[in-house]
Parts: sequence; structure tokens; C-alpha cells
Amino acid sequence: METRQSARVTAAWPWISTVARIGLAAVFLVAGGLKVTDLAGSGRAVNAYRLMDFDTARVIGAIQPFVEIAIGLLLLVGIAVRLSAIIGAIVMVIYIAGIASVWARGLQIDCGCFSKGGSLAAGQNTQYGSDILRDVGFLVLASIVLIKPRTRFSLDGALLGER
Repeated sequence: METRQSARVTAAWPWISTVARIGLAAVFLVAGGLKVTDLAGSGRAVNAYRLMDFDTARVIGAIQPFVEIAIGLLLLVGIAVRLSAIIGAIVMVIYIAGIASVWARGLQIDCGCFSKGGSLAAGQNTQYGSDILRDVGFLVLASIVLIKPRTRFSLDGALLGER
């Protein structure tokens, strides 16, 4: 009886990882897609964190959407899945640390994860706790894909002759 259950769990992992891979791909594609049309705004959002000088923040803000889209595309097609998951996890840790930093310093900003970001107007509430929890959820998805990179419908699988 236990072996049957173990076999079911083993058979389910590629599907669980596939859902995690595609979900994480969607997150990065949407986040990058929302920022790529306004690179200056993305730079201002990075600058709002007050972690670096304005010129560096502007460069990071201009590069960030393209990195997010690249991670999303690699995950979506399923090529270099483990590497993409590692990079995605690192990016999520950086985002979580950045949000925790502004929260700890008492800054009032919109994280800019799925929006233009930047400073909030007086009276607007921050959502740092829910932003961090959301990103921890995305980090869990990246961890699943990192630990179990063999997924269904992936180019890696097709190239390696897996089903």
C-alpha cells in the first residue's frame, strides 16, 4: 500500500513542478511586461528604495524588466529550467530584502512589483507584509522548480528525450 502511494507522489512531481514553472513564468512575464513600456518609471521605482544613487537605480530599473522577461520566457518554454529557477529565486530574495529594508526604515513606497512603483502620497497605506508574503510564495514556486526541475511540456525534456 505504501509503495503505491509513493509511486503516486513520484508520478505527481513532474506535474506539480510544471504548474510551479508555468506560474513563476507568468509572474516574471507580467511583472517585466508592465515595466518594459516605462523604463524611466522603472528606474524611479528602484530609486524609491533609496539603496543606491539615482544613476545606478536608473540603470537597474532599465535592465530589470528585461531580466524578468528573460527569466519568464526561459521558464515558460522550459529551457535551462534549474538555472532559470535559481536566478528567479535569487531575484525573489533580492525583492523580499528590498521590501523588508524600506519597511524597516519607515519609507512609504509602492514596491513597483506589478505597478509603476515609487513614493506614496500622504495617507496612502503600504502593503509591505502582503508584498513580502506574496514574494515568499513566488520563492516557494522557484524552490519547487529548483528541487524538481523535470517538468512536463518543457524544451529541456524534449531535448533530453523525456516525456
